[in-house]
Amino acid sequence: PKQDTKKRPDTKAPKKKEGGGGKAKKKKWSKGKVRDKLNNLVLFDKATYDKLLKEVPSYKLITPSVVSERLKIRGSLARKALEELLQKGLIKQVIKHHSQIICTRNTMDGEFL
Repeated sequence: PKQDTKKRPDTKAPKKKEGGGGKAKKKKWSKGKVRDKLNNLVLFDKATYDKLLKEVPSYKLITPSVVSERLKIRGSLARKALEELLQKGLIKQVIKHHSQIICTRNTMDGEFL
């Protein structure tokens, strides 16, 4: 057979890497949301107790969680404070459930909300 002296273009060109193989990176887990630590009072100081007697009876919705958040006191202290305000007649109870108590302010005509 005759030798071909002409150069032919290389038909078997190396394939280009399209997908880019290799090892996939591991998924990084997020650290999660960081909340500031609450530093709520366990016992009343004079200023907070005065604020309780003055401001809380004017709230439309009074629950232990609302009182706890606004006065920066513990939930257990807020529950006891609401019991005291109820005994003094400064607030009116709407409903009491074993896990939640809802009160409202006393109005002049005896009706609430």
